[in-house]
Amino acid sequence: MSLPPLIAGLLRPHAYPHAAPAPRLIETHISWVIVAGDYAYKLKKPVDFGFLDFSTLARRRACCDEEIRVNRRLAPDIYLDVVAVTGTVEAPHMGGDGPPLEWAVRMRAFPAEATLDRASDLDAAQIDAIAARIAAFHGQADTAPADSDYGRPEQVSAPVAANFTQLRALLPDFGPRRAHATALLDALHAWTQAEQARLLQHFAARRAGGYIRECHGDLHLGNIAWVQDAPLIFDAIEFSAPLRFIDVINEIAFLAMDLTHRGHEDLAWRFVNAYLEHTGDYAGVAALPYYHVYRAMVRAKVAALRAAQAGGDYDECLTYLQLAQHLARPRHAFLLLMHGVSGSGKTWLSQHLLQALGAIRLRSDVERKRLFGLTPLDASTTVPGGIYTAAAGEATRVRLVSLTRALVAHGLPVIVDATFIRADWRQPFAELAAALALPWRIVAVEAPPQVLRERIARRQASGHDASEADDTVLDAQLAAAEPFTAEERRHAIVLRGDWHMHDALDALRDLTA
Repeated sequence: MSLPPLIAGLLRPHAYPHAAPAPRLIETHISWVIVAGDYAYKLKKPVDFGFLDFSTLARRRACCDEEIRVNRRLAPDIYLDVVAVTGTVEAPHMGGDGPPLEWAVRMRAFPAEATLDRASDLDAAQIDAIAARIAAFHGQADTAPADSDYGRPEQVSAPVAANFTQLRALLPDFGPRRAHATALLDALHAWTQAEQARLLQHFAARRAGGYIRECHGDLHLGNIAWVQDAPLIFDAIEFSAPLRFIDVINEIAFLAMDLTHRGHEDLAWRFVNAYLEHTGDYAGVAALPYYHVYRAMVRAKVAALRAAQAGGDYDECLTYLQLAQHLARPRHAFLLLMHGVSGSGKTWLSQHLLQALGAIRLRSDVERKRLFGLTPLDASTTVPGGIYTAAAGEATRVRLVSLTRALVAHGLPVIVDATFIRADWRQPFAELAAALALPWRIVAVEAPPQVLRERIARRQASGHDASEADDTVLDAQLAAAEPFTAEERRHAIVLRGDWHMHDALDALRDLTA
Protein backbone atom coordinates (compact mmCIF):
# COMPACT_ATOMS: atom_id res chain seq x y z
CA MET A 1 0.00 0.00 0.00
CA SER A 2 1.50 3.36 -1.04
CA LEU A 3 2.12 6.06 1.55
CA PRO A 4 0.61 9.55 1.45
CA PRO A 5 3.16 12.02 -0.04
CA LEU A 6 3.50 13.87 3.28
CA ILE A 7 4.48 10.71 5.16
CA ALA A 8 6.84 9.65 2.37
CA GLY A 9 8.46 13.09 2.58
CA LEU A 10 8.97 12.74 6.34
CA LEU A 11 10.98 9.58 5.77
CA ARG A 12 13.78 11.72 4.30
CA PRO A 13 16.59 12.67 6.71
CA HIS A 14 16.63 16.36 5.68
CA ALA A 15 13.00 16.78 6.86
CA TYR A 16 14.27 17.14 10.46
CA PRO A 17 16.12 19.93 12.30
CA HIS A 18 18.38 17.33 13.95
CA ALA A 19 20.38 14.30 12.89
CA ALA A 20 18.05 11.65 11.47
CA PRO A 21 20.14 9.40 9.23
CA ALA A 22 17.53 6.72 8.55
CA PRO A 23 13.97 7.62 9.57
CA ARG A 24 11.72 4.58 9.82
CA LEU A 25 7.96 4.21 9.90
CA ILE A 26 5.73 2.33 12.31
CA GLU A 27 2.10 2.28 11.13
CA THR A 28 -1.06 1.43 13.05
CA HIS A 29 -4.71 1.63 12.03
CA ILE A 30 -4.92 5.19 13.45
CA SER A 31 -1.44 6.70 13.26
CA TRP A 32 1.97 6.92 11.66
CA VAL A 33 4.98 6.99 13.97
CA ILE A 34 8.29 8.04 12.47
CA VAL A 35 11.43 7.28 14.46
CA ALA A 36 14.03 9.85 13.45
CA GLY A 37 17.30 9.83 15.35
CA ASP A 38 16.77 10.45 19.07
CA TYR A 39 13.09 11.31 18.62
CA ALA A 40 9.84 9.74 17.51
CA TYR A 41 7.05 11.74 15.88
CA LYS A 42 3.47 10.51 15.96
CA LEU A 43 1.00 11.78 13.36
CA LYS A 44 -2.67 10.91 13.41
CA LYS A 45 -4.38 9.49 10.35
CA PRO A 46 -7.33 11.55 9.04
CA VAL A 47 -9.86 8.85 9.90
CA ASP A 48 -13.24 8.71 11.63
CA PHE A 49 -14.11 5.32 13.14
CA GLY A 50 -16.93 6.56 15.32
CA PHE A 51 -15.07 5.77 18.53
CA LEU A 52 -12.42 8.27 17.39
CA ASP A 53 -12.53 11.21 15.00
CA PHE A 54 -9.30 12.56 13.51
CA SER A 55 -11.04 13.82 10.38
CA THR A 56 -9.94 17.50 10.59
CA LEU A 57 -6.62 19.21 11.22
CA ALA A 58 -8.09 21.02 14.24
CA ARG A 59 -9.24 17.73 15.78
CA ARG A 60 -5.83 16.18 15.21
CA ARG A 61 -4.11 19.16 16.89
CA ALA A 62 -6.42 18.98 19.90
CA CYS A 63 -5.80 15.27 20.25
CA CYS A 64 -2.05 15.82 20.05
CA ASP A 65 -2.25 18.27 22.95
CA GLU A 66 -4.36 15.82 24.92
CA GLU A 67 -1.96 12.99 24.15
CA ILE A 68 0.87 14.94 25.76
CA ARG A 69 -1.22 15.59 28.89
CA VAL A 70 -2.51 12.09 29.48
CA ASN A 71 0.80 10.38 28.80
CA ARG A 72 2.97 12.61 30.94
CA ARG A 73 1.20 11.03 33.93
CA LEU A 74 3.02 7.74 33.32
CA ALA A 75 5.90 8.73 31.01
CA PRO A 76 6.86 12.37 31.74
CA ASP A 77 10.38 11.98 30.32
CA ILE A 78 9.16 10.55 27.01
CA TYR A 79 6.36 12.89 25.91
CA LEU A 80 7.94 16.24 25.03
CA ASP A 81 5.67 18.56 23.02
CA VAL A 82 3.53 19.06 19.90
CA VAL A 83 5.27 20.29 16.76
CA ALA A 84 3.92 21.51 13.41
CA VAL A 85 4.79 19.92 10.09
CA THR A 86 5.48 22.79 7.70
CA GLY A 87 6.83 23.30 4.19
CA THR A 88 5.00 21.55 1.37
CA VAL A 89 3.42 18.14 1.06
CA GLU A 90 6.22 17.06 -1.28
CA ALA A 91 9.00 18.61 0.85
CA PRO A 92 7.78 18.74 4.47
CA HIS A 93 9.75 19.95 7.49
CA MET A 94 9.26 18.90 11.08
CA GLY A 95 8.92 22.21 12.87
CA GLY A 96 9.89 25.46 11.23
CA ASP A 97 7.88 28.49 10.12
CA GLY A 98 4.81 28.65 7.97
CA PRO A 99 1.27 27.33 8.13
CA PRO A 100 0.97 23.82 9.59
CA LEU A 101 0.34 21.02 7.14
CA GLU A 102 -0.04 18.58 10.00
CA TRP A 103 0.69 18.18 13.72
CA ALA A 104 2.88 15.62 15.45
CA VAL A 105 3.52 14.53 19.01
CA ARG A 106 7.27 14.61 19.65
CA MET A 107 8.60 11.92 21.93
CA ARG A 108 11.98 10.79 23.13
CA ALA A 109 12.72 7.58 21.24
CA PHE A 110 13.42 4.28 22.95
CA PRO A 111 14.33 0.95 21.33
CA ALA A 112 11.35 -0.57 19.55
CA GLU A 113 12.42 -4.01 20.70
CA ALA A 114 11.96 -2.88 24.32
CA THR A 115 8.17 -3.21 24.14
CA LEU A 116 6.99 -6.30 25.98
CA ASP A 117 4.88 -7.62 23.12
CA ARG A 118 8.22 -8.35 21.44
CA ALA A 119 9.80 -9.98 24.49
CA SER A 120 10.79 -13.61 24.00
CA ASP A 121 9.95 -14.20 27.64
CA LEU A 122 8.48 -12.35 30.59
CA ASP A 123 9.47 -12.90 34.19
CA ALA A 124 7.69 -12.58 37.51
CA ALA A 125 9.69 -9.52 38.57
CA GLN A 126 8.52 -7.60 35.50
CA ILE A 127 4.88 -8.50 36.14
CA ASP A 128 5.15 -7.47 39.79
CA ALA A 129 6.77 -4.14 38.85
CA ILE A 130 4.02 -3.39 36.32
CA ALA A 131 1.32 -4.22 38.89
CA ALA A 132 2.93 -1.91 41.45
CA ARG A 133 3.24 0.90 38.89
CA ILE A 134 -0.37 0.63 37.75
CA ALA A 135 -1.68 0.38 41.32
CA ALA A 136 0.17 3.57 42.27
CA PHE A 137 -1.04 5.30 39.10
CA HIS A 138 -4.65 4.39 39.77
CA GLY A 139 -4.32 5.60 43.34
CA GLN A 140 -3.38 9.06 42.09
CA ALA A 141 -5.65 9.24 39.03
CA ASP A 142 -8.59 11.66 38.99
CA THR A 143 -11.99 10.18 39.78
CA ALA A 144 -14.85 10.71 37.35
CA PRO A 145 -16.51 14.13 37.76
CA ALA A 146 -19.72 13.85 39.76
CA ASP A 147 -21.76 15.50 36.98
CA SER A 148 -20.43 13.17 34.28
CA ASP A 149 -21.94 9.95 32.95
CA TYR A 150 -18.68 8.04 33.27
CA GLY A 151 -19.22 4.71 34.97
CA ARG A 152 -23.00 4.73 34.68
CA PRO A 153 -24.32 1.39 33.36
CA GLU A 154 -25.29 2.84 29.98
CA GLN A 155 -21.85 4.44 29.64
CA VAL A 156 -20.11 1.18 30.55
CA SER A 157 -22.14 -0.82 28.03
CA ALA A 158 -21.88 1.66 25.13
CA PRO A 159 -18.36 0.75 23.92
CA VAL A 160 -19.11 -2.91 24.54
CA ALA A 161 -22.14 -2.73 22.26
CA ALA A 162 -20.17 -0.71 19.70
CA ASN A 163 -17.63 -3.51 19.35
CA PHE A 164 -20.37 -5.92 18.30
CA THR A 165 -21.92 -3.38 15.91
CA GLN A 166 -18.61 -2.61 14.22
CA LEU A 167 -17.59 -6.25 13.96
CA ARG A 168 -20.95 -7.25 12.49
CA ALA A 169 -20.53 -4.55 9.83
CA LEU A 170 -17.28 -6.24 8.78
CA LEU A 171 -18.71 -9.77 8.64
CA PRO A 172 -19.19 -9.78 4.84
CA ASP A 173 -15.41 -9.48 4.50
CA PHE A 174 -14.77 -12.68 6.50
CA GLY A 175 -15.44 -14.80 3.44
CA PRO A 176 -15.77 -18.53 4.14
CA ARG A 177 -15.25 -17.93 7.86
CA ARG A 178 -18.26 -15.68 8.11
CA ALA A 179 -20.55 -18.37 9.57
CA HIS A 180 -18.03 -19.24 12.28
CA ALA A 181 -17.48 -15.57 13.17
CA THR A 182 -21.24 -14.95 13.24
CA ALA A 183 -21.81 -17.86 15.64
CA LEU A 184 -19.07 -16.61 17.96
CA LEU A 185 -20.43 -13.07 17.91
CA ASP A 186 -23.96 -14.24 18.63
CA ALA A 187 -22.91 -16.35 21.60
CA LEU A 188 -20.63 -13.66 23.03
CA HIS A 189 -23.29 -10.99 22.55
CA ALA A 190 -25.85 -13.03 24.49
CA TRP A 191 -23.33 -13.73 27.28
CA THR A 192 -22.37 -10.05 27.48
CA GLN A 193 -25.96 -8.88 27.74
CA ALA A 194 -26.64 -11.38 30.52
CA GLU A 195 -23.55 -10.19 32.40
CA GLN A 196 -24.58 -6.55 32.02
CA ALA A 197 -27.96 -7.31 33.58
CA ARG A 198 -26.27 -9.18 36.43
CA LEU A 199 -23.82 -6.36 37.11
CA LEU A 200 -26.17 -3.34 37.09
CA GLN A 201 -25.95 -2.78 40.85
CA HIS A 202 -22.23 -3.49 40.77
CA PHE A 203 -21.65 -0.76 38.18
CA ALA A 204 -23.58 1.74 40.31
CA ALA A 205 -21.63 0.79 43.43
CA ARG A 206 -18.31 1.16 41.64
CA ARG A 207 -19.18 4.65 40.46
CA ALA A 208 -20.38 5.67 43.92
CA GLY A 209 -17.23 4.22 45.47
CA GLY A 210 -14.88 6.31 43.33
CA TYR A 211 -13.49 3.46 41.25
CA ILE A 212 -14.17 5.17 37.93
CA ARG A 213 -10.90 6.98 37.30
CA GLU A 214 -8.97 8.60 34.49
CA CYS A 215 -7.01 5.51 33.51
CA HIS A 216 -4.57 4.74 30.71
CA GLY A 217 -7.32 3.14 28.65
CA ASP A 218 -5.19 0.96 26.36
CA LEU A 219 -3.05 -1.10 28.73
CA HIS A 220 -1.58 -4.00 26.79
CA LEU A 221 1.96 -5.32 26.33
CA GLY A 222 2.52 -3.34 23.14
CA ASN A 223 2.18 -0.14 25.17
CA ILE A 224 4.63 -1.19 27.88
CA ALA A 225 8.38 -1.10 27.36
CA TRP A 226 11.07 -2.38 29.68
CA VAL A 227 13.64 0.40 29.91
CA GLN A 228 16.42 0.71 32.49
CA ASP A 229 15.01 -2.23 34.48
CA ALA A 230 11.60 -0.62 34.93
CA PRO A 231 8.28 -0.55 33.10
CA LEU A 232 7.69 2.40 30.78
CA ILE A 233 3.95 2.70 30.10
CA PHE A 234 3.01 4.88 27.14
CA ASP A 235 0.36 5.57 24.48
CA ALA A 236 -2.62 6.19 26.74
CA ILE A 237 -5.92 6.91 24.98
CA GLU A 238 -6.21 10.61 24.19
CA PHE A 239 -9.08 10.64 21.71
CA SER A 240 -11.95 9.60 24.00
CA ALA A 241 -12.52 10.58 27.62
CA PRO A 242 -15.23 7.88 28.00
CA LEU A 243 -12.68 5.22 27.04
CA ARG A 244 -10.24 6.65 29.58
CA PHE A 245 -12.58 7.30 32.53
CA ILE A 246 -13.28 3.67 33.31
CA ASP A 247 -13.35 1.22 36.18
CA VAL A 248 -9.81 0.44 37.30
CA ILE A 249 -10.64 -3.28 37.02
CA ASN A 250 -11.53 -2.70 33.36
CA GLU A 251 -7.99 -1.38 32.95
CA ILE A 252 -6.20 -4.34 34.53
CA ALA A 253 -8.45 -6.76 32.64
CA PHE A 254 -6.89 -5.56 29.38
CA LEU A 255 -3.35 -6.50 30.35
CA ALA A 256 -4.52 -9.78 31.91
CA MET A 257 -6.35 -10.61 28.69
CA ASP A 258 -3.27 -9.76 26.61
CA LEU A 259 -1.03 -11.96 28.75
CA THR A 260 -3.51 -14.81 28.33
CA HIS A 261 -3.63 -14.23 24.58
CA ARG A 262 0.16 -14.56 24.42
CA GLY A 263 0.19 -17.84 26.32
CA HIS A 264 0.93 -16.42 29.77
CA GLU A 265 -2.33 -17.10 31.60
CA ASP A 266 -0.31 -17.91 34.73
CA LEU A 267 1.28 -14.45 34.64
CA ALA A 268 -2.13 -12.90 34.00
CA TRP A 269 -3.31 -14.25 37.36
CA ARG A 270 -0.05 -13.18 38.97
CA PHE A 271 -0.62 -9.64 37.68
CA VAL A 272 -4.25 -9.51 38.88
CA ASN A 273 -3.30 -10.79 42.33
CA ALA A 274 -0.32 -8.47 42.69
CA TYR A 275 -2.52 -5.51 41.78
CA LEU A 276 -5.18 -6.55 44.27
CA GLU A 277 -2.62 -6.95 47.05
CA HIS A 278 -1.53 -3.37 46.46
CA THR A 279 -5.04 -1.92 46.23
CA GLY A 280 -7.32 -4.22 48.21
CA ASP A 281 -9.95 -3.76 45.51
CA TYR A 282 -11.36 -7.28 45.72
CA ALA A 283 -14.92 -6.03 45.23
CA GLY A 284 -14.05 -5.05 41.67
CA VAL A 285 -13.30 -8.65 40.73
CA ALA A 286 -17.03 -9.34 40.30
CA ALA A 287 -16.84 -7.77 36.83
CA LEU A 288 -13.43 -9.15 35.86
CA PRO A 289 -14.77 -11.80 33.41
CA TYR A 290 -17.03 -9.17 31.80
CA TYR A 291 -14.09 -6.83 31.23
CA HIS A 292 -11.82 -9.71 30.12
CA VAL A 293 -14.27 -10.49 27.32
CA TYR A 294 -14.79 -6.81 26.46
CA ARG A 295 -11.05 -6.30 26.06
CA ALA A 296 -10.70 -9.37 23.86
CA MET A 297 -13.48 -7.94 21.72
CA VAL A 298 -11.65 -4.60 21.51
CA ARG A 299 -8.62 -6.38 20.09
CA ALA A 300 -10.84 -8.40 17.73
CA LYS A 301 -12.28 -5.15 16.40
CA VAL A 302 -8.84 -3.57 15.98
CA ALA A 303 -7.61 -6.68 14.16
CA ALA A 304 -10.63 -6.57 11.86
CA LEU A 305 -10.10 -2.88 11.09
CA ARG A 306 -6.46 -3.54 10.24
CA ALA A 307 -7.44 -6.43 8.01
CA ALA A 308 -10.02 -4.26 6.24
CA GLN A 309 -7.43 -1.51 5.66
CA ALA A 310 -4.79 -3.92 4.40
CA GLY A 311 -7.11 -6.19 2.45
CA GLY A 312 -5.80 -9.11 4.48
CA ASP A 313 -7.36 -12.10 6.20
CA TYR A 314 -9.20 -12.15 9.50
CA ASP A 315 -7.32 -14.90 11.32
CA GLU A 316 -6.19 -12.61 14.13
CA CYS A 317 -9.72 -11.33 14.66
CA LEU A 318 -11.06 -14.88 14.91
CA THR A 319 -8.31 -15.77 17.38
CA TYR A 320 -9.48 -12.97 19.66
CA LEU A 321 -13.11 -14.03 19.33
CA GLN A 322 -12.10 -17.54 20.38
CA LEU A 323 -10.15 -16.09 23.30
CA ALA A 324 -13.25 -14.14 24.36
CA GLN A 325 -15.19 -17.40 24.30
CA HIS A 326 -12.53 -18.98 26.55
CA LEU A 327 -12.63 -16.06 28.98
CA ALA A 328 -16.44 -16.23 29.17
CA ARG A 329 -16.46 -19.85 30.29
CA PRO A 330 -18.03 -20.57 33.68
CA ARG A 331 -15.58 -20.84 36.59
CA HIS A 332 -15.95 -23.32 39.45
CA ALA A 333 -15.28 -21.93 42.89
CA PHE A 334 -13.34 -23.81 45.53
CA LEU A 335 -11.43 -22.88 48.68
CA LEU A 336 -7.85 -23.66 49.65
CA LEU A 337 -6.51 -22.90 53.13
CA MET A 338 -2.71 -22.72 53.23
CA HIS A 339 -1.55 -24.15 56.54
CA GLY A 340 1.91 -23.84 58.05
CA VAL A 341 4.14 -21.82 60.33
CA SER A 342 6.31 -18.95 59.12
CA GLY A 343 9.04 -20.12 56.75
CA SER A 344 7.27 -23.35 55.83
CA GLY A 345 6.95 -22.34 52.16
CA LYS A 346 3.16 -21.99 52.12
CA THR A 347 3.23 -18.46 50.69
CA TRP A 348 5.68 -19.52 47.97
CA LEU A 349 3.45 -22.48 47.17
CA SER A 350 0.28 -20.37 47.22
CA GLN A 351 1.85 -18.01 44.65
CA HIS A 352 2.45 -20.88 42.26
CA LEU A 353 -0.95 -22.39 42.92
CA LEU A 354 -2.80 -19.14 42.20
CA GLN A 355 -0.99 -18.89 38.87
CA ALA A 356 -1.62 -22.51 37.94
CA LEU A 357 -5.25 -22.59 39.09
CA GLY A 358 -6.37 -19.08 38.15
CA ALA A 359 -7.31 -18.23 41.73
CA ILE A 360 -7.52 -15.12 43.88
CA ARG A 361 -5.27 -15.21 46.93
CA LEU A 362 -5.92 -13.50 50.25
CA ARG A 363 -2.91 -13.08 52.54
CA SER A 364 -3.44 -12.55 56.25
CA ASP A 365 -0.17 -10.58 56.53
CA VAL A 366 -1.32 -8.16 53.82
CA GLU A 367 -4.92 -7.78 54.99
CA ARG A 368 -3.89 -7.29 58.63
CA LYS A 369 -1.67 -4.40 57.57
CA ARG A 370 -4.40 -2.98 55.34
CA LEU A 371 -6.73 -2.74 58.34
CA PHE A 372 -4.21 -0.33 59.87
CA GLY A 373 -3.67 1.73 56.73
CA LEU A 374 -0.33 0.10 55.93
CA THR A 375 0.93 -1.14 52.58
CA PRO A 376 2.19 -4.73 52.32
CA LEU A 377 5.84 -3.74 52.80
CA ASP A 378 5.30 -1.08 55.51
CA ALA A 379 6.74 -1.85 58.94
CA SER A 380 4.07 -2.10 61.63
CA THR A 381 6.31 -0.53 64.28
CA THR A 382 4.74 2.85 63.48
CA VAL A 383 1.33 1.71 64.78
CA PRO A 384 0.74 2.51 68.49
CA GLY A 385 0.07 -0.71 70.34
CA GLY A 386 1.07 -2.81 67.30
CA ILE A 387 -1.02 -4.81 64.88
CA TYR A 388 -0.56 -8.25 66.39
CA THR A 389 -3.05 -7.99 69.26
CA ALA A 390 -5.90 -10.44 69.81
CA ALA A 391 -8.38 -7.82 68.61
CA ALA A 392 -6.35 -7.20 65.44
CA GLY A 393 -6.17 -10.93 64.81
CA GLU A 394 -9.95 -11.27 65.13
CA ALA A 395 -10.54 -8.32 62.80
CA THR A 396 -8.17 -9.88 60.25
CA ARG A 397 -9.97 -13.21 60.41
CA VAL A 398 -13.37 -11.55 59.98
CA ARG A 399 -12.08 -9.63 56.96
CA LEU A 400 -10.65 -12.75 55.35
CA VAL A 401 -13.90 -14.68 55.81
CA SER A 402 -15.93 -11.79 54.41
CA LEU A 403 -13.70 -11.41 51.36
CA THR A 404 -13.72 -15.15 50.75
CA ARG A 405 -17.52 -15.27 50.87
CA ALA A 406 -17.79 -12.47 48.32
CA LEU A 407 -15.20 -13.91 45.93
CA VAL A 408 -16.53 -17.47 45.83
CA ALA A 409 -20.02 -16.05 45.27
CA HIS A 410 -18.68 -14.79 41.94
CA GLY A 411 -17.51 -18.28 41.02
CA LEU A 412 -13.84 -17.66 41.71
CA PRO A 413 -11.41 -20.12 43.32
CA VAL A 414 -9.92 -18.58 46.47
CA ILE A 415 -6.67 -19.32 48.29
CA VAL A 416 -6.38 -18.00 51.85
CA ASP A 417 -2.77 -17.75 53.01
CA ALA A 418 -2.52 -17.68 56.82
CA THR A 419 -0.84 -19.96 59.34
CA PHE A 420 -4.18 -21.61 60.27
CA ILE A 421 -2.41 -23.30 63.17
CA ARG A 422 -5.44 -22.76 65.44
CA ALA A 423 -8.76 -24.51 65.08
CA ASP A 424 -10.74 -21.32 65.76
CA TRP A 425 -9.20 -19.79 62.63
CA ARG A 426 -9.97 -22.81 60.46
CA GLN A 427 -13.52 -23.34 61.71
CA PRO A 428 -15.28 -20.31 60.14
CA PHE A 429 -13.86 -21.17 56.72
CA ALA A 430 -14.94 -24.79 57.05
CA GLU A 431 -18.41 -23.61 58.05
CA LEU A 432 -18.54 -21.24 55.08
CA ALA A 433 -17.56 -24.03 52.70
CA ALA A 434 -20.21 -26.33 54.20
CA ALA A 435 -22.91 -23.66 53.98
CA LEU A 436 -22.14 -23.00 50.32
CA ALA A 437 -21.51 -26.67 49.42
CA LEU A 438 -18.07 -25.48 48.35
CA PRO A 439 -15.21 -27.93 47.70
CA TRP A 440 -12.32 -27.10 50.02
CA ARG A 441 -8.91 -28.35 51.07
CA ILE A 442 -6.28 -27.57 53.68
CA VAL A 443 -2.83 -27.56 52.06
CA ALA A 444 -0.46 -28.13 54.99
CA VAL A 445 3.22 -27.48 54.40
CA GLU A 446 5.90 -28.67 56.83
CA ALA A 447 9.67 -28.16 57.07
CA PRO A 448 12.38 -28.90 59.68
CA PRO A 449 12.92 -26.16 62.33
CA GLN A 450 16.38 -25.26 61.04
CA VAL A 451 15.04 -24.79 57.52
CA LEU A 452 12.24 -22.59 58.89
CA ARG A 453 14.74 -20.34 60.68
CA GLU A 454 17.01 -20.05 57.65
CA ARG A 455 14.09 -19.03 55.42
CA ILE A 456 12.87 -16.46 57.94
CA ALA A 457 16.36 -14.94 58.16
CA ARG A 458 16.60 -14.65 54.36
CA ARG A 459 13.15 -13.11 54.16
CA GLN A 460 13.95 -10.52 56.82
CA ALA A 461 17.20 -9.63 55.08
CA SER A 462 15.48 -9.11 51.72
CA GLY A 463 12.77 -6.77 53.04
CA HIS A 464 10.49 -7.76 50.17
CA ASP A 465 7.70 -9.59 51.96
CA ALA A 466 4.69 -8.53 54.00
CA SER A 467 5.48 -11.03 56.76
CA GLU A 468 7.26 -9.61 59.81
CA ALA A 469 7.72 -12.95 61.58
CA ASP A 470 11.03 -13.61 63.34
CA ASP A 471 12.36 -16.52 65.41
CA THR A 472 10.34 -15.43 68.45
CA VAL A 473 7.12 -15.48 66.41
CA LEU A 474 8.09 -18.87 64.96
CA ASP A 475 8.63 -20.34 68.42
CA ALA A 476 5.20 -19.08 69.52
CA GLN A 477 3.58 -20.57 66.43
CA LEU A 478 5.19 -23.96 66.94
CA ALA A 479 4.01 -24.00 70.55
CA ALA A 480 0.45 -22.92 69.69
CA ALA A 481 -0.17 -25.28 66.75
CA GLU A 482 -3.31 -27.36 67.20
CA PRO A 483 -3.86 -30.72 65.45
CA PHE A 484 -6.50 -31.16 62.78
CA THR A 485 -9.87 -32.52 63.79
CA ALA A 486 -11.09 -35.75 62.23
CA GLU A 487 -13.22 -33.74 59.78
CA GLU A 488 -10.30 -31.48 58.87
CA ARG A 489 -8.08 -34.49 58.18
CA ARG A 490 -10.56 -35.53 55.48
CA HIS A 491 -9.79 -32.28 53.66
CA ALA A 492 -6.06 -32.04 54.41
CA ILE A 493 -3.20 -32.41 51.96
CA VAL A 494 0.03 -32.65 53.94
CA LEU A 495 3.33 -31.91 52.18
CA ARG A 496 6.41 -33.09 54.08
CA GLY A 497 10.06 -33.46 53.25
CA ASP A 498 11.23 -32.96 49.67
CA TRP A 499 7.87 -32.00 48.16
CA HIS A 500 7.32 -30.30 44.82
CA MET A 501 4.62 -27.92 43.64
CA HIS A 502 3.30 -30.63 41.31
CA ASP A 503 2.63 -32.81 44.34
CA ALA A 504 0.10 -30.21 45.48
CA LEU A 505 -1.38 -29.83 42.00
CA ASP A 506 -1.77 -33.59 41.64
CA ALA A 507 -3.56 -33.75 44.99
CA LEU A 508 -5.88 -30.92 43.93
CA ARG A 509 -6.75 -32.39 40.55
CA ASP A 510 -10.24 -33.40 41.63
CA LEU A 511 -11.07 -29.75 42.42
CA THR A 512 -9.94 -28.44 39.04
CA ALA A 513 -11.22 -31.19 36.74
